[in-house]
Amino acid sequence: MTETAELIAIGKIEKPFGVRGEVRVRSLSDVPGRFEGLTQVTLVAPSGQALVTGVTRVRANGNSYVLGFDAFTTPEEVAVFRGGLIKIPRDQVPPLPAGQYYEFDLIGMTVVDGAGQLLGTLEEVLETASNHIFVVRRDGREILIPAIKDAVASVDVENRTMTIRSVEGFVEDDGSV
Repeated sequence: MTETAELIAIGKIEKPFGVRGEVRVRSLSDVPGRFEGLTQVTLVAPSGQALVTGVTRVRANGNSYVLGFDAFTTPEEVAVFRGGLIKIPRDQVPPLPAGQYYEFDLIGMTVVDGAGQLLGTLEEVLETASNHIFVVRRDGREILIPAIKDAVASVDVENRTMTIRSVEGFVEDDGSV
């Protein structure tokens, strides 16, 4: 793993698990088998401290995973990473089919309407029972846009821009939220 590789988060460390320095992890990835094949990851603590470590154990545990690492043998050692992220190099992420995007590719995108008017920055993706919701913020205002083809006209990952269709109820005629 090179230090210059862009890292993306695939899991969030919820808490230490057991007495051998393992952690319970909530997956941030929709990729099946994402954790089972891991050999090395970067752990990033809430403090910003980063540690590259080998993965020694992976097992599913209900809706989460339990992972063990070379760097830890006790719950006290791993506790500093509670609430932190598990990251891997971007080049280890498999490509998606056309029209599908990773959340990390969308966060931070500029969002405009069909006329090119700035609506804000996509800051968050919420998961609901029916579909995902894009949270777009600008000047203290928030627009919630369903992540559906009827609402999203185009996504340009390379230029970091999303264009939404003028959908009744998202944006007022004068462009205000």
